[in-house]
Amino acid sequence: MAPSQVMLVWGFRVLSSASMSRLSDAKRYVGATAASGKSIYDPIEVGSDLWIPSPELELLLDEGLRGVRLKGLPLRTRSKEVKSRVCMVLGYPVPRSFTKTHPRFPGQCFDTYVQKSNNLQVWNEELSPTRRYVVIRVSPDVVIERVRVVAGDTLALLDTTGTLTQKYQASLMPSGAAVTLTSDRDTDNLAPLLGDPRALVRFGASPTDHPRAGELLPIHEVFSRLKGLVGVRFDDYGSDQERNRGARMHCLVCERLGYRSYQDDGRFPDIRHQLLEVKLQTAPTIDLGLVLPSSVAALDVPKVADRTIRHCDVRYAVFSAEISGEHVVLTGLTLTTGESFFRQFRQFQGKVLNKKLQIHLPDDFFDR
Repeated sequence: MAPSQVMLVWGFRVLSSASMSRLSDAKRYVGATAASGKSIYDPIEVGSDLWIPSPELELLLDEGLRGVRLKGLPLRTRSKEVKSRVCMVLGYPVPRSFTKTHPRFPGQCFDTYVQKSNNLQVWNEELSPTRRYVVIRVSPDVVIERVRVVAGDTLALLDTTGTLTQKYQASLMPSGAAVTLTSDRDTDNLAPLLGDPRALVRFGASPTDHPRAGELLPIHEVFSRLKGLVGVRFDDYGSDQERNRGARMHCLVCERLGYRSYQDDGRFPDIRHQLLEVKLQTAPTIDLGLVLPSSVAALDVPKVADRTIRHCDVRYAVFSAEISGEHVVLTGLTLTTGESFFRQFRQFQGKVLNKKLQIHLPDDFFDR
């Protein structure tokens, strides 16, 4: 069993030692929250010691809410009970009444949704790229079975019609070279956090760990390690199997960067430890989700050496590819910072906008 996996045995959840360690680390946020005396309505700076990053938020809520029985409660009472439980799990005092704010938990910027079916409905507002969505699965007997925490950007990608809500897109532009490094320097914000590549040949960390000072490869070193993938071919799983194609691509990238194992938790960026997003393009259109790569908005990761990491600090490895028979062949690589992204790629003008906010969650959504 991989270090981040969980095993289900006769309905009981058995955490691996690595997951137990992560849960223990996550619980320090509960203590810090309780000690702060803050309410769910008090603002918190993204990345600060009181901000609970999404992976840790999911661990805490999944562990703390699993098994809670809601049967027999009217819908309004059920909603209040869930929100009260969320407060207790995270170390917040339970308010006498819950204010109708957007989102419902402003301090940690998330909403809660209790789901008996896979049809998620977001009422009266568009998905927000900076908001977290706590999706709570209940059994037919209305017992909480699983909790997932996803960003608005992730929910937008779950729409299969292409008409969900606003999303940004860009297009590949021929550069005349198989491999291109748009900028050989990282952003000024990231530069002081970079490590020495000679000491970072192999990583003991997981690709999904939060970034740490001294463990970030400079962008020119990332380029040096990844450009050899151009020309590599791997099995094509079919046009309807983009997740499997992407997983194989991420695995290859992890190997080249020096990780001992491949991990992907479906969050942005793909390889969080290196602040690296990986795109596999068999078509010219690049889907960017709800946030522009050049955005200076804070990224949902802890501060690194007291620096807030922004979306524009993320590095993008965009691989172009062709389908050849039963194989995917990597034909090119462009590596760029989010800050420099649109120096290399052309942004489609405007936004694709539609106010349809019914999202069918995949059957394996709660198993990822």
